[in-house]
This record gives sequence, structure tokens and C-alpha cells, in this order.
Amino acid sequence: VRPPLRRKGVNVKSLAVWTIKGGVGKTSAAVNLAHAAATDGLRTLLWDLDPQGAASFYLRIPPGMEGAVESITRKRTALADLVLPTEFDNLTILPADFAYRHLDLALDATKKPRKRFAAKLDGLADRHDLVILDCPPSVSLVSETVIKTVDAVLIPVIPSTLSMRTLHQVRVFISEQGRGADVLPFLSMVDLRKKMHNELGLACLADPAFLTVAIPSASVVEKMGITRAPVAATLPSQPAARAFTALWREIRERMEI
Repeated sequence: VRPPLRRKGVNVKSLAVWTIKGGVGKTSAAVNLAHAAATDGLRTLLWDLDPQGAASFYLRIPPGMEGAVESITRKRTALADLVLPTEFDNLTILPADFAYRHLDLALDATKKPRKRFAAKLDGLADRHDLVILDCPPSVSLVSETVIKTVDAVLIPVIPSTLSMRTLHQVRVFISEQGRGADVLPFLSMVDLRKKMHNELGLACLADPAFLTVAIPSASVVEKMGITRAPVAATLPSQPAARAFTALWREIRERMEI
């Protein structure tokens, strides 16, 4: 039996979706898992920390918030004031802002970035049960601060050589910088027609740290850029939609929410 995830001194449950490799389904996972959690009855906030703003785009929320960086770095600025509703019950969003490209410098200037970030997360606890953070795919002070603060880091992994190499790099980084952060890798964009995906997928699932639910490679996920909605909101019977729901429920059990 796997142990429950540890708390990090923040009153709201928090989950970061992060890796340093692009194109592995990070943002689609963040959006679909947030929707699944909201559908499950949790007051869920999706925090789009990626300056590209793909998560905001998927949920039809324009990027750009006046004072986005200052809302994180200044003590007296309430982050909750920038939260916006989405089209879905129980699901709100802190949209991305291109100014987040400077967030590293702003956090560094606070001298205690983790403490400041934790306080901001804590300020969201009254109105939210869960915060899911879609992080930029890079190694930076932002990612370092996030992994030191959240309950768990969810890492999408395509069963390929380069993606496995990236997972190793991320694990090393978290072990060195993350204050014992819990790491939850999962298989993403799996194509069982490919021999390598089958072989490496089985190897990954032999690792007890891996979540057991795999997200398939599917055109319905790619079409989120057209539908601008989570897969389960448009095509709930599709295998990808069911997989995201099952993955969320496995995460919920692990996090004891």
C-alpha cells in the first residue's frame, strides 16, 4: 500500500503539473484533471502559470491580468481577487499573463520566494478545495518554488527514450530542491500500436511511484484547441475522457481528498 502524500504547511490541497519536456500533454492533463475534480464536486482552481497561456485558451479565458506578477510577490495583494469563473461548475481559473516570463526575477527579489508563494496559496483556501497549477516546461526559480510548496508534482511521461530521460532529470531536481516533494509520474499520449510504447509503458508501470492509469494518444485531446473545452465536456464517452476521470480518481485517493 502506497503511503498518503505529505502536507507542506498549506491549508488548500495543491497539485502541480510540471515537466521540463514540451509536447508531452502537460497542459491538456492539467485542464482535464481540473475539470474532473470540479465534476467530482471539489471547488477547483486551475492556476495557469505558463506565460504561453494554453490552459487559459482551452477554457476560453483571455490571457492577461493587470498586476499578475505583483499579485504573487506583494504581501498585501490578494491573489483571490484575480480568480475568474469558467463555463463549468466548481471550476475557476487564475489566467496566464505574458508578464509571468519575468516572474523568476520578481520572486527572487522577495528574498523568501517559497514563503511568499505558500502564503498566496494559503489565501485561496477559503474558496477552494484544490488548486492545480499548470507550470511552464522549464527549470527555473518558479518551478523550484512551486515544487517546494505543493503537495504533489504530477509528471506526464510519454513511453519514449527522451521522455524517460527527462523524467530522471526531473526526479533528480525534485530530490535536490523539492524538500521531499511527492512525485507522481503517469503515462501520457500512449500509442499501443507502437512496440516501444508497449515495452517502456510496462517498465514504467513496474515502478511503484507511477500512477497506474495511462492517458492514450487521441485526436480528441488534440482537438481541444478547436473545441476549447475539456474532453469530458464534449465527448464524455471517449476513452481519453474516461482515462482522465480515472486518473483523477487515482490521484484523489492518493492525496486523500
